[in-house]
Amino acid sequence: MTNLHDTIQMLRAELTSVHLSRRERAQIERELASAVAAQAATAEEVEGRFPRASPA
Repeated sequence: MTNLHDTIQMLRAELTSVHLSRRERAQIERELASAVAAQAATAEEVEGRFPRASPA
């Protein structure tokens, strides 16, 4: 199973392909935006559980 980071990297790599139709490119961009949002939500959740210690 791939994690979100790997998925994001794979989608970014796919976007570099010159041989994508407009429809394919739009689909990949939607998938990438969704994966980035999911990664951000996960990061916020983790940070909420483990707040950073403030420096003394």
